[in-house]
Amino acid sequence: MKRKLLFLVPLFLVSMVFVSCEDEEAFFEESLLIGTWRSGTLHYKYQANGTGGTWDTADDVQEDEAQAFTWTLSGAELKHIHIMEMGATVPKVYTVTQLTATSLRYEDDFGKQFSFTKVSG
Repeated sequence: MKRKLLFLVPLFLVSMVFVSCEDEEAFFEESLLIGTWRSGTLHYKYQANGTGGTWDTADDVQEDEAQAFTWTLSGAELKHIHIMEMGATVPKVYTVTQLTATSLRYEDDFGKQFSFTKVSG
């Protein structure tokens, strides 16, 4: 009986280490996303109703001509569904790495990183 106990106790302790070392799922506050974000000449506007728009002033496009999209934020997953002029939709999925009142950072599945600063809230 002692032999079994001597075997089971270390096994139990090792299993607890593996359970406690699991990554916690990241959570970002959706309300921090609401507003207009800028990275260079690229702008994204997120509205509280899950809609938004994107425009690039380098292409001589202003906010009133923005490409519409819908968005969701679930955990660290930020999903954009861009709505094209002819009605087609283009989904884009990102992993948020930082979201504060003034800074937004995320990356796509290819590892490309994006960094934005909030310009209006």
